Amino acid sequence: MNMKLSSTLLGAITALSMISSANAAENWRGWNIHVDGYPNTVAMDKFAELLTEKTGGEINLQMFHGGTLGSQPDAIEQVRAGALEVANFNLGPIGPIAAEANVVSLPFIFKDVPHMFRVLDGDAGQAISDGMAAKGLIPLAWYDAGARSFYNGTKAINSPADVTGLKVRVMNNDLYSGMIAELGGNPSPMAFSEVYQALKTGVVDGAENNWPSYESTGHFEVAGFYSLSQHLIIPECICVNADSFNALSADMQTAVREAATESATLQRALWADRETASREKVVAAGVTLNEIDNKLPFQEAMAPVYENYLAANPDLRPLVEMIQATE
Repeated sequence: MNMKLSSTLLGAITALSMISSANAAENWRGWNIHVDGYPNTVAMDKFAELLTEKTGGEINLQMFHGGTLGSQPDAIEQVRAGALEVANFNLGPIGPIAAEANVVSLPFIFKDVPHMFRVLDGDAGQAISDGMAAKGLIPLAWYDAGARSFYNGTKAINSPADVTGLKVRVMNNDLYSGMIAELGGNPSPMAFSEVYQALKTGVVDGAENNWPSYESTGHFEVAGFYSLSQHLIIPECICVNADSFNALSADMQTAVREAATESATLQRALWADRETASREKVVAAGVTLNEIDNKLPFQEAMAPVYENYLAANPDLRPLVEMIQATE
């Protein structure tokens, strides 16, 4: 009788334990602006899979792709507020929120993509991460977003004079608006989802982005001149709400970071393949591609952008110089 009672009691305790464990599991929601099949979309789905695996089911992530939960600025605020736990963000729109993050949006601050990752893996990257964390966003890993170049529907751009008078869509960041203005153009901040129609109807003359974004959105169909200015090399991140992450145990934090790092390794490999494929696709479709033989006039035109940024953020001058000094 006692054995039967003990067995029954043990079963009840086990059942209660399982219910308690299930209730303790955290269900996170994640945002991503990119379309199905895009390197970041595939990598964020992998992150969700790895998150469940590495936390033993204690954290489960449901991803929402294609910007279905709002625009990027909206999603940034949702993650900061904890309405969303995770997102894949470009650092451009984060710059106005965290001044340290804005340094990556200074035109031509990085020599190339490998240089950018060397910077992010060093002390400068830690300073950027700390600045973002202070604003409620903790970057877990860095994604590749290639180099951004100009495109429009009327002409190739070979010098700053070719930008004069053009209405150019930019992300919502004063540095990008300043960049276009110093080149003589008219900056037009707008949501990424609105750019195709704006190009098609002439609301804007051109925009700037990387190869996969130019191709996957169909922008090449309505803006057939792509000029390799490579003026911006801006990383993307897997960002997590600071309160959600800080509430985790040390072991759980390690598991989350490991999942993000593995996701980033996958994303960078997929990105390299997609960049090549996107370039080949748009060229085959008839896009006029032009190399810019001399980028120095573009770089020299950015001096006021740097001056204004450092005047407004004098304490960040050492960070800018650290990035420029990184080999």
